[in-house]
Amino acid sequence: MSYIITLFEQHSYLILFIGIFLELMALPISGEFLMSYAGYYVYQGKMNYILALLTVFLSAGAGITVTYWFGKAGGYKLIEKYGKFIHMGPERYKKTAAWFERSGSKLLVFAYFIPGIRHFTGYISGISRMPFRRFIIPAYTGAFLWGVCFITLGKVLGPQWESFHQAASKYIIVFMIVFALLIIGYFVYRYYKVQIKAFFIHLLQRLIQRLKTIRATEIFLTILTLFLIGMVTLMLGMAQDYLYNEFSQFNEVTEFIIHSAIYRNWMKGLLVFQSPIALGSIVAVTMIQIWSKGRNRGLEYLLLAVSIAGAKPFHDTVLKVFAYLQSFGFVGKFHSENFPDFNATVLIIIYGACLFLLVRHTTKNYLAIVGPLFGLVLLLGLAIVNIASSNVLPSDIVGGYVYGGVWVLFNFLLFEMLRLVIAKD
Repeated sequence: MSYIITLFEQHSYLILFIGIFLELMALPISGEFLMSYAGYYVYQGKMNYILALLTVFLSAGAGITVTYWFGKAGGYKLIEKYGKFIHMGPERYKKTAAWFERSGSKLLVFAYFIPGIRHFTGYISGISRMPFRRFIIPAYTGAFLWGVCFITLGKVLGPQWESFHQAASKYIIVFMIVFALLIIGYFVYRYYKVQIKAFFIHLLQRLIQRLKTIRATEIFLTILTLFLIGMVTLMLGMAQDYLYNEFSQFNEVTEFIIHSAIYRNWMKGLLVFQSPIALGSIVAVTMIQIWSKGRNRGLEYLLLAVSIAGAKPFHDTVLKVFAYLQSFGFVGKFHSENFPDFNATVLIIIYGACLFLLVRHTTKNYLAIVGPLFGLVLLLGLAIVNIASSNVLPSDIVGGYVYGGVWVLFNFLLFEMLRLVIAKD
C-alpha cells in the first residue's frame, strides 16, 4: 500500500483510474482508500475535485462494463476456469449470484458500497444475461455515487481522513448487518406485501380497540418510560467509552468537521440562547404558561424547580462516581475531567423541562412537534458553537446532553406518575 501511495503522489489521476478499474476487475485493491486519499489531495489543492470525480466515474464505469461483457461472453465456464485467480470459486459465485438474482438491477446502485459484492456484480450481470440497457443506468449511477461519497469525505475530513477509516473499520460489521437486514426486509415485503398489509391492518385494529380502554396518561407514561430506558442505555454506553478512553477519534473527527465544514461566524449569535437572560426568560415564560393553564400548578412548578435545582447535585454525583472509579484503579487516567459538560447538562435540563411543560397541555398538535424539534436544533447549534469557540471536547458536550437528558426524563416520569396518583385520589 505504501508503494501505491508513492505512485499516487507522482501520478494521482492515473493511479486513481487504474486502482479503481483493477478493483472492479476483482483484484485486491481498496478503492475507498484511494478515493479518500484523492479527496485528501483535493483538500490540499493537489487535485481538482471535479476531475477526481470524473476519473472515478470513468474508471468505475469502464471496470464494471468490461466485467459485464466478460461475464456475458464467457458465462459460467469463465468462473470455473479463472475464478480461483480472483478469489471467486463456484461456491462463492453461487452465493453472490443468488443474492444478485433476488435483488435485481435496482440494487446495482448500492453494490459498490458492499465489499465482496461490488467486485463481482459486473461478471454476474453478464453471466445472468441481464440486458445491457437495464444494467448500464443503475451501474453507472452507483459508480457516480460511490465516487462522490468517498472523495467528498476525504475532502471534508482532510488530514483526519485516516482516522475516519480507522474508526469506520470498527463499525463496518454493524453497518453490514443493518444493511443486510434492510435488504431482507425489502424482499420480505416485496414477496409477502399482501400478507404483511393484512397483518398490520389487523394489528392496528386490535391496537385501536385496546387503546380505547387505556387512558391517555398511561400511554404517555409508557412512552416516557421507553425514552428513559433508551437514554439510560446510551448513558451507560458512553460511561463505558469514557472509562476506557475511547472518545479520541470521535473528538478528532468531530472537531475537524465542525471547524472546516460546518461552523460559520454568524453561528456565534446562538450563544445568546445560553446566556442567563435567555435561560431566565424561558423559565419565566414557562411559569406564566403554567399559571394561565391552571392545571396542577403546584405539581408543575415543583417539576420545574426540582429539574433545574437538581442539575448541579446530579452532575456532581456523576463526577464523584467517576472520581471514585479512578481512585479505585478502574482505569489509569480519564481523558477529560469535564465529562459530562456541566453547561450542556444545564442547557438540556432547562430547555427540556420548559419545552415539556409548554407543550404538555397544548391543544395545537403542530406545537407538540415543532417545540421538540426546535429544542433539538437549538441544542445542536449550541453544541457546534461551543465546540468551535471553546476548548470543550465534543464527547463532553454529548455526555452533558445525554446525562442531562436522563435526569430530566426521570423527573418527567416521576411527576407524571404523581399526577396519575393525584388524579385517582
